[in-house]
Amino acid sequence: MTSEVSVFPRASALIEKGIEDGLHLGAQLYVSLEGQAVGDEAFGEERPDHPMNPEIILLWMSSVKPITAVAVMQLVEQGRLDLDTRVAEIIPAFAEGGKRRIAVRHVLTHTGGFRTADAEWRDETWEDALQRVCAAPMEPDWVPGAKAGYHIDGAWYVLGEIVQRLTDESYPDYVRNHVFAPAGMTHAWIGLPEEILDGSELKIGRMFVSKPTGLMPHPFANTREARQHVRPGGNGRGPIRQLARFYEDLLSGWLRGESKLLSRDMIRLMTSRQREGLVDQTFQHKMDWGLGFMPDNNRYGAKTVPYGFGTHCSDQAFGHGGAQSSVGMADPEHELVVALAFNGMPGEPRHQKRIRHVMTALYEDLDLA
Repeated sequence: MTSEVSVFPRASALIEKGIEDGLHLGAQLYVSLEGQAVGDEAFGEERPDHPMNPEIILLWMSSVKPITAVAVMQLVEQGRLDLDTRVAEIIPAFAEGGKRRIAVRHVLTHTGGFRTADAEWRDETWEDALQRVCAAPMEPDWVPGAKAGYHIDGAWYVLGEIVQRLTDESYPDYVRNHVFAPAGMTHAWIGLPEEILDGSELKIGRMFVSKPTGLMPHPFANTREARQHVRPGGNGRGPIRQLARFYEDLLSGWLRGESKLLSRDMIRLMTSRQREGLVDQTFQHKMDWGLGFMPDNNRYGAKTVPYGFGTHCSDQAFGHGGAQSSVGMADPEHELVVALAFNGMPGEPRHQKRIRHVMTALYEDLDLA
């Protein structure tokens, strides 16, 4: 059930309708405006007969990708890495399969051309995942930087490994110490640690997928192994307000230079259009991209662009979506931050309609349309 009376009547009604229609069992929504929280709400159930609340740890899917990108860009800002450095100069085995020319910039903008390395959920070690990525061949007729296609999984192990090789910390430790801690994300993880896994089961929410017979538990995402797996492009977890804190820090930096993570110039560089006008071969839609962030792409069709931020967002808006389930974003023009997570994956067409309508309604609820 919704927490008391929502301050977002239009958006809340759509979330509740999604519960009735079997798109999800529940959701978490956090919104801040001009640096002040204006909503921190929970809807429905985290699993049958267990109400959702804002403290439940949810799966963010690919909404975690910008966190890995910020970790990489911290090294760029410190002069320890250059965007045009070829990945193989840091990870020599990556040169296999014709990938020698791919630079860090190409990985962050999804123009590298090694989607053959992508895999869905699987139980593998970090070392095995990296070996899989290094062994993957370059896609035929792909010129890095000139062609675009969203890399679901493999590219993010590359970025995480770069962080490990250029610092004296493991990837999860680096993120905890240099991204989560400064941003105040005290209850966020990429791969849940033992002490959280061994705590109360009720604290960790489940993910569901839509089947003809109704919503069923995700076949892998809810297992102990999956919850623990360090997947830098897809296994961020925490209450969704934690993801909002990440965007609140970046927005403060974008507007006033007050980020604890990066300089104002670096934040603006990351969230600006680093590739423009290319058709994304994965999404089959024209999309621009920043350095690990999605900018607003409504210019290419507000009602068709995948993983957008609603029809009312400004051209400056930036963020990232998570597979059929979540979104985190900031809109500098309106000083707005939104983080939203559903615990149901209803398929791409229904999710795209769901997220577009809810985000559009939020702007209307806030008189920002």
